[in-house]
Amino acid sequence: MSAMNTLRLRTIEGHRPGGHVLILGGVHGDEYEPMAAIRRLAELLDPATLRGRVTLVPVLNEPAFQQNARTGPDGLDLARTFPGNPHGSVTERIAHAGAELIRSADFLIDLHTGGLAADVLPLVGYMLHPDRNVLDVQRRMARAFNLPIVWGTSPELKGRSLSVARDAKIPAIYAEWHGGGGCREQGVSDYVTGCLNVLVELEMLNGPLPESRIEYAVEDSREGSGHLQRNYKAPASGFFEPAVRLGDSIDVGDVLGAIYRPLGEPIATVRSTQRGVLLMLRALPRVEAGDCLAVVLELDNAEEP
Repeated sequence: MSAMNTLRLRTIEGHRPGGHVLILGGVHGDEYEPMAAIRRLAELLDPATLRGRVTLVPVLNEPAFQQNARTGPDGLDLARTFPGNPHGSVTERIAHAGAELIRSADFLIDLHTGGLAADVLPLVGYMLHPDRNVLDVQRRMARAFNLPIVWGTSPELKGRSLSVARDAKIPAIYAEWHGGGGCREQGVSDYVTGCLNVLVELEMLNGPLPESRIEYAVEDSREGSGHLQRNYKAPASGFFEPAVRLGDSIDVGDVLGAIYRPLGEPIATVRSTQRGVLLMLRALPRVEAGDCLAVVLELDNAEEP
């Protein structure tokens, strides 16, 4: 039995031929808007109007979801574990099954949020794939998804669902929508609409594409771009109080926040070394040394939306 047969998924088979789109949610167990959006897509997609096939996985990482946590009981981050190991720990086995499923598709959409720990401006991203044909399709998919930020980043990152797609030359995008816990209707709606827009762009559904909401379109090929957790790591453990808000314009030297001891004594002040827009901000006040506190999106390579 194929490993991907162990995943709980639903496939909508259109009455007419077309491509095969895989939509993943729940790679992290504390990201809830993607799970709800994919369940809603299962209700909305009609085989009579669909060309091709859509495979839906609302909760890929069920052990993490059962723990209300980013990771499962083995502590591995599924989004750093692909392509996995069929004989490894639970996360490695899920990654192996997920990789098999990705390779069976023609296109990939992987939906995320900042989870419990982070808040992220709504964005859709893709790897700057060396194959021009794959890259062009990814750009089309990302713009069709129609979130305010479109971000193309390094193709060198490993362990991701998009890494598997990259190696198989499968056009792939991912999305981020806020976070901090809960399941907000606006995020669910944005994700449902975004996925439907991509199906229209790929000519798997008929319909018009909406007016563009894109505010920034940035491509950054530098090594490590797109690796959010590498940015502005907490220099110490403690209580983080941000001095900025998501979406703020940030300049070099601006204070992003400070870390305090429980009685209020300051431990460290964190300042920006970049100029751009605050893309991500720590949502949980309690931080451990090394936790990512913020991400600044540099706009030097921004294109006209």
